[in-house]
Formats: sequence, C-alpha cells, structure tokens
Amino acid sequence: MDKQKREKGAKKENVHAGHRQRLKNKYLSSGADVLEPHELLELLLFYAVPRANTNPIAHALIKRFGSLKNVLTAPVEELTKVEGVGESSALLISLFPRVYCRALSDSMEEEAEILDTSRRLGAYFVTLLSPERNEVMYQLCLDAKGRLLKRFKINEGNSGGVDFDVRKIAVNALSSNAVSVVLAHNHPSGLALPSQEDCAGTEEVREALAAIGVALADHIIVADNDYISFRDSHLLR
Repeated sequence: MDKQKREKGAKKENVHAGHRQRLKNKYLSSGADVLEPHELLELLLFYAVPRANTNPIAHALIKRFGSLKNVLTAPVEELTKVEGVGESSALLISLFPRVYCRALSDSMEEEAEILDTSRRLGAYFVTLLSPERNEVMYQLCLDAKGRLLKRFKINEGNSGGVDFDVRKIAVNALSSNAVSVVLAHNHPSGLALPSQEDCAGTEEVREALAAIGVALADHIIVADNDYISFRDSHLLR
C-alpha cells in the first residue's frame, strides 16, 4: 500500500514538473504577453511553492481579488487568507511589484534628475505610489535647478488618510540643503482630488517651509494611474 502511494505521488509530481517546464518554455519563447493572468501568477508561485500544483492557487487568487493588479497590490495578510498561499508566497507576490516600481523610480532619478515640471513629477510619483494600498506620503528635496537631492518617506497611514508631519518635512529640507520641496501622497481608494485636510495640511507645510527660506514647489496626489498637481490647479499660494 505504501509503495502504491509513493508511486502515485511520484506520478503526480512528474505531471506537475512537466506542466511547470511547459509554462516556463512558453514564457521563454514568447514572453509574458502571451500568458494569461493566472499563468503569470502560476509562474511566479513556482519559486515559493516548489512541488504543489500552483494552478488552482493562481485561479483562487484572481477570483478573490478580481484582477492580476489587485492580487499584486493586495496586503500580505489578505493574500494568506487564500487556500494554498502561505507567508512565503504572499511575501513574494507583494514584493514583486514593489521591486519593479523601486527599480523604475530609481532609473527615473538617474536618467531624468531634473524634476521641474508637474508632468515629470506626476510620472515619477505614479510609478512610485501605484503599488501602495495604504496612503503614503513622500517628500522630495530639490536644488535650485529642480535636481533631486534626497527622497524621504514622511508617513504611512491607512487607506483613508495620512498625517502631515510638518516638523519632519522642515528638518528634512534643512538637512538636505533644499531650495524647494515637493510633497506627494496617494488616494488608493479614491480619486486624485484633494480633500479639505489635504489643502489645510499643504498650506501649513508651505508656511513652515517659507519661514526657513524653502519653497513648496508642488504637492502631487496620485490615484491609480492619474494624478493632480496643486501648482497646476492653483491650490498653492
């Protein structure tokens, strides 16, 4: 009986190994564009789930979260609620888009160091903030030419809001010898439109920076792949 179980297990493992290799070959020969969303997840999960069939796990993830994008940006604790998804798998899924966006934003800093227009700032922050499920606020410290001196993560809140840390923003500006500062945060569950709290917090930061001789050049709000510029919207005094 034990021998039969071992033989059955070996056959199942061989079937999975063959499927894995075929999916890898499909990706290697034709690229990611020909793969279905669940196949991309399957392929990713190969590296966290070494032997089990990842096909039903991938389908369950798509069904639970609705799209590949939603799976990749889901919180780790939500991912682990899906049957077959352990902590290692959830961490891999969560890490994947963040590594990509970090590499892309770092590349933008290297290739386009001058961030002196709302279009450049919008593109930069859409890339940086798109994977985030909670509200996150960043600060850029710029020199007189709009060249990035340093980036700071100011705060992270829940999906409904993030606090302005005026003192921290001012200290960061002074320590970087910044001529100007740009703020940015995301609205993960809303539109790229400023709330009353956003406007009040922005004005408080602008006044604090002006008192130390630093300009608030802009505040960018990101939602999905859209953004709004306070400067372009005439919301900065």
